[in-house]
Amino acid sequence: MYEMGISLLLSLVMMCSSGGNVSQAEITSWEPSALYTDEEILDAITVTEGYFAKEFQGCTLREITYVGDDHQDEFIEWAEDYEAEEAIVLVSTFDVDASGGDGSLNPNDTYEDWEWVLVRDKDGTWRHVTHGYG
Repeated sequence: MYEMGISLLLSLVMMCSSGGNVSQAEITSWEPSALYTDEEILDAITVTEGYFAKEFQGCTLREITYVGDDHQDEFIEWAEDYEAEEAIVLVSTFDVDASGGDGSLNPNDTYEDWEWVLVRDKDGTWRHVTHGYG
């Protein structure tokens, strides 16, 4: 219960910040994973939403999900690249307003299949390491 309260509080803080808007984000379902529990995947999504809320000003996250276990080889490569024990990849869709975000995104555009890579040590906390198109 305590963890749920903390997650809710963090979500509210993120929605009120001047960065990206995550309040309308839909977490879409994924195939059951043999690699990660639903809780572990949701933890990775929460970290990603926090990063988006902080760094993606002028953008609105529309949907986000886990790419699936069939990307396991990619997870192994990312973990090795960042000297971590595990990696996970999420995929999202987001809109950019007329400002173009920080200037590196196309104004008034929608980005689909945008990847988010997170790593962790075994049973540790996920941390965002990179994002973009594969």
